[in-house]
Amino acid sequence: MKRRVRVHGFIIFCTLLVVTVFPRMFLRSGSLGLSEEVLSTVGIACVLMGQIFRLSSRGFKSEQSKNGGALVESGPYSLVRNPMYLGIILIGLGLVMMLFKWWAICVFLVVFTAIYIRLIFQEERKLAKLFGAIFEAYRKKVPAIIPSFSTALKSEISNYLPLRTSWLKREIGSICGVLVFALAVKSWENISTVGYVLIFERFAVLILMIILAAALAAYLISKTNACKKIL
Repeated sequence: MKRRVRVHGFIIFCTLLVVTVFPRMFLRSGSLGLSEEVLSTVGIACVLMGQIFRLSSRGFKSEQSKNGGALVESGPYSLVRNPMYLGIILIGLGLVMMLFKWWAICVFLVVFTAIYIRLIFQEERKLAKLFGAIFEAYRKKVPAIIPSFSTALKSEISNYLPLRTSWLKREIGSICGVLVFALAVKSWENISTVGYVLIFERFAVLILMIILAAALAAYLISKTNACKKIL
C-alpha cells in the first residue's frame, strides 16, 4: 500500500510540475465547441464516479480482508479484481478530459498502462502465492480492471458499490482536493479566454453533476446500512 501511495504521489507531482511549466502545451483553450463541452461533461462524470469506486473498494477491503488474511471477492471486487485502480483511472481520465487537449488522453492511457499494469501484475502474483487455487478461480471469473457491463447490469448497483459514511469521511479531504484543483484550473482557463459570462453556465453543469453524485452516494449508503441491519 505504501508503495502504491508513493507511486501515485510521484505521478501527481510530476504532472502538476510539467503542466505548471508548460500550461499552453497541455491545457485546452477555454473557448470550446460542442464536442469539447461534451468531453468536459463526461470528464466530470468520470471523476465523480471514480471517486465513488475508490471509496467503495478501499473501505470494503479494509472491512473484509482481515488485514490481508482473506481474499476479498464480493462487493466491488466481484465486478473487477482491481476496483481501486479502476477508480484511479476514471479520476485521471476524467481530469484529462475536463482540462487537457485531445492528445493528452492518449498520453495518459500509455502512462497508466506502463505504470499500473506492472503494479497489478506484481500484486496479483503475491495473491496467487498466498491464496493458490482460490485466487486462480477468482481470476478466471472476474476481469482485472475493465468491468463486464452485462455483469454490472445483472446486479443492483449497491451490491458491487457498497458505501458507508465512515469511509466517506476518511476520504473527504482527497475528494475535495481533486475537485478544487479541477475547478481552479478550469476557472483560470475560462476567465483567460471567454471571461465571466459562460463560467456560470459551466459551473451549473458541474454543480448538477456533483448533486447527482451526492444523491448516488446517499443511496448507496442507505442500501449498505439496510443490508447490514438485515444481516
